[in-house]
Amino acid sequence: MHMSEKKGISRRHFMQGALAAGAAFGAFEIVGVSARGQAGKPLSAGLVGCGSRGRGAAINFLEAGKFLNTEVKITAIADVYKDPLEKTRERLKQDGLEIPDSRCFEGYDGYKKLLDSGVDVVLLATPPVFRPLHFEAAVKAGKHIFMEKPVCVDPVGGQRIIATGQEAAKKNLSVVAGTQRRHQQVYLAGRKLVEDGVVGTIWGGAVYWCGGSAWRNERQPGWSDIEYITRNWINFVQMSGDHIIEQHVHNIDVMIWFLGALPTHAVAMGGRARRKTGNQYDFFSVDYNFKGGIHVHSLSRQVQGTWSREGEELIGEKGIVRSGRVVLHSKEKPKVPEFPGHDNPYVQEHVDLINSIVKGKPINESQEVADSTLVGIMGRISAYTGQAVRYSDVAKPDGQYGKLAFTPAPEDFEKGAIQLPAEEIPIPGTADA
Repeated sequence: MHMSEKKGISRRHFMQGALAAGAAFGAFEIVGVSARGQAGKPLSAGLVGCGSRGRGAAINFLEAGKFLNTEVKITAIADVYKDPLEKTRERLKQDGLEIPDSRCFEGYDGYKKLLDSGVDVVLLATPPVFRPLHFEAAVKAGKHIFMEKPVCVDPVGGQRIIATGQEAAKKNLSVVAGTQRRHQQVYLAGRKLVEDGVVGTIWGGAVYWCGGSAWRNERQPGWSDIEYITRNWINFVQMSGDHIIEQHVHNIDVMIWFLGALPTHAVAMGGRARRKTGNQYDFFSVDYNFKGGIHVHSLSRQVQGTWSREGEELIGEKGIVRSGRVVLHSKEKPKVPEFPGHDNPYVQEHVDLINSIVKGKPINESQEVADSTLVGIMGRISAYTGQAVRYSDVAKPDGQYGKLAFTPAPEDFEKGAIQLPAEEIPIPGTADA
């Protein structure tokens, strides 16, 4: 297919976007450190959110310490309910760590007690609705932070993340996000080849996360509204952001990272066919529009028994980038740069976090992960409403959707009872967001 020289994202435009986004490769220098953390003491971390991803993040943090020969510990944990706290204590015992009752903090305000417990690092792995609130508290307390993606569920939350990330930078705090592809060797190498012009001008592409249905917890007798929505969080847009954000944000992040630019607007559609609980869609199809006539198609679906694909494909004038791997049209094999480190990107992101703390060279991914989450929100709002949505509509308080904040807000959970959102899906053409 012939395309005009004026179309596409050129290497020059890519570099301008990369610099503007602060996405320089130097931030992820992989170097070993010896023995212990700051001032000769082990780095201590606290985990907020003891679900499966939280437990995974805690173990990844410990594995990163072993990889670097740096002494790190998990010394406190917090969760809303006792059962995930106990599961996490049992898992940490396998690594020789005993967390006493006095350092297990239960309840929606448990994170506050954890932040006062003397930890150096906080791992934030609760449902996404709580991320802006917990991030603000952690930065105020002067903690280095790992926070899972996505980092918000609505535009106001994204704006809070960006503002708090700027405060973290002023305090020289490290902030690493759970968009682990930015720490994965194959993606780092692929992006470097794009930066060096190996694939030429990027003309467009597609990003995918299509797979089976998400888990769900049926409401049990005796559960209050607040317990039901918390234990079934992944099925409510007010808690997870919908799967275009909660899951597909990984691929959206790669899209804007490799293009070095944010989309100008999104036009989307979606719907629901199989879900039994909550108020989310089963599938989304989004046309993300970039300057230069670039279109990237975003496909996300959670329907059991359907075709599955997860990854990204960006098409350039000289080659294609498939999930980080560059394939040239000429059939020549490019010289792939090496990025030494841990083979598991879930561990490597913590390697980079620990390195940045011990070396005194803070890295801060809050802007990038906020951008990726807000771009996902653009697509979701477009699908829900049936309208075109610009990045400025969600990223700025004076944008069309810039003041959109879901109820219940994260602060509401600490007050006790909440109003349960209706388990109804938005209808395009009538929904307001």
